[in-house]
Amino acid sequence: YCPDICPGTLVAINNAYKRLPEGMEPPQTILISVDPGRDTPEALATYVDSNAFPEGLVGLTGTQEELKAVANEFAAGFTRVETPDSASDYTMDHTSLVYVMDENWKLKTFFAESINNPEDMAQCLASVLQ
Repeated sequence: YCPDICPGTLVAINNAYKRLPEGMEPPQTILISVDPGRDTPEALATYVDSNAFPEGLVGLTGTQEELKAVANEFAAGFTRVETPDSASDYTMDHTSLVYVMDENWKLKTFFAESINNPEDMAQCLASVLQ
């Protein structure tokens, strides 16, 4: 349901993947939603199927307790903010980082909220994932 940060970030990731060196497979991309009330498994399945997002994007969610545990593991945070005067009733403020993990789930690098240059991101991915 995230209207701003998540779709822009996923498009930027997809653009970076298109710039990876020839023959290099892009890493598996996973989106973890922190809004299980709106982002049901069915809604996530539809959302992640966008052609603008990385191919094979997997959307995950869980219970509030499960999401808090995952957020703690990633040193991330999220909170529900009531917005009674808006059409959506609430928003979810959340950390917006892209974590690049190796096959053993060890952190290789991360990208902060604003991924403005897909070429730079692709070069970084190519160097840390070789």
